[in-house]
Amino acid sequence: MKDITLKDFLLLFCNVLITVTGQLLLKHGMLQVGRVEGMSRVMHKLMQAFMNPFVIGGIATYGFTTMIWLVILSRVKLSVAYPIISLGYVMSILFSWILFKESVPRVRVLGAMVICIGVYLVASASD
Repeated sequence: MKDITLKDFLLLFCNVLITVTGQLLLKHGMLQVGRVEGMSRVMHKLMQAFMNPFVIGGIATYGFTTMIWLVILSRVKLSVAYPIISLGYVMSILFSWILFKESVPRVRVLGAMVICIGVYLVASASD
């Protein structure tokens, strides 16, 4: 990792982990609110969602990670930092499987492995 220090990588990794936590909170909240269907019910369901503590927590988490992201952008090249954010896809697959018992087909696991290889290549490449 020549273009990025270990400290910056750890900051990026924490940002990804916190962002995924926000997604998990949003998903948990929406499981409580229920499926949004039909245009006549969208506003009602969205109002329910915005009053759900897990959805509120997820939105707040996104606000917090935006502040961390600004710090990262001041320290790391965007062409390095932004691809590393794709680790969130990998973590969301893992945590969705663990917490929500979602099925994870082999092809999705393979895709996650490809993402990890890509992140390694992006982070280790030098100018």
